[in-house]
Amino acid sequence: MKLLRRTALGLAIGPLLLGLGVAGAAAQELPKSMRIIVPFPPGGTTDILARYVAQELNAKYGISVIVDNRAGASGTVGSEVVARSPADGAVLLLTATHHVINPGLFAKLPYDTKKEFSPVAVIATAPNALVVNKDFPAKDVAELIALAKKEPGKLSFGSAGTGGANHLSGELFKQMAGVDIVHVPYKGAAPAMNDLVAGHIPIMFDTLPTVIPNAKAGKLRVLAVTSTERAPSLPDVPTLDEAGVKGFEATAWFGLYMPKATDPAIYDRLVAAVAEILKDPALAEKFASQGVVAGTLSGSAFTAFVDAEIDKWGAVVKKAQIPQVE
Repeated sequence: MKLLRRTALGLAIGPLLLGLGVAGAAAQELPKSMRIIVPFPPGGTTDILARYVAQELNAKYGISVIVDNRAGASGTVGSEVVARSPADGAVLLLTATHHVINPGLFAKLPYDTKKEFSPVAVIATAPNALVVNKDFPAKDVAELIALAKKEPGKLSFGSAGTGGANHLSGELFKQMAGVDIVHVPYKGAAPAMNDLVAGHIPIMFDTLPTVIPNAKAGKLRVLAVTSTERAPSLPDVPTLDEAGVKGFEATAWFGLYMPKATDPAIYDRLVAAVAEILKDPALAEKFASQGVVAGTLSGSAFTAFVDAEIDKWGAVVKKAQIPQVE
């Protein structure tokens, strides 16, 4: 009987000790200090997510992590710093969808996005939404497309600026729906949203944290979300795929990268460590406060996704005839 009790106790605490052993090994194998470079100013979503990740790496593995904001040139300034850093896992890049859009937008980048970074993991994702002014006559996506086809070039959509993720979401929608809608760039998402609410522009793609409060206040209507699955915060709103634009996806996402890995062991340990912290329910709660959910892609799967996104948005830019930045 005593032997059975000892065996049961061993079986109960074995997984716990194994988990502690894995965490301890990771702490020993990862750099004791890290720097996460965010290529945007402090205070934005990317910066906030980086600080959450830094807190998790410190809490779980005892790693001292500094978040370093290096803003400029649509994220390319900070990205170049990482591309030129040693590939020992001590310098990382946490950036947004700009990273995969820039290769199509810039005539020349100071690095090769596909070759000079090793994608570690999708940190978080957030669907955008196709929204219209509250008085816009179309009540759903099908009616919007029909109206745009009836009067090509008459309707317009606003964005935070040429080449941004929301602009390209609109261009992708135009291409996949086969409609002619005029792009109106603004100097930021806030003035564009203000004009949508005021009725100066009828259509816009924007992030859910901005869209939902305005929708609840009755200032705009949400026709669809841009992800392949419905957003938990808007369960009654269809995806664009469900609404008839088959295969449409333009989700905002935030990824973590390291300089091109020269030691597969370092890369694998980093991928495993980040994948582990993304499972933390406490982190999920923090992410929810920013309107995002934790990512699930990491390692080779994330690398394939990044390469596909670069090709996808490059084709959208080319077809939309958006002038490249010299």
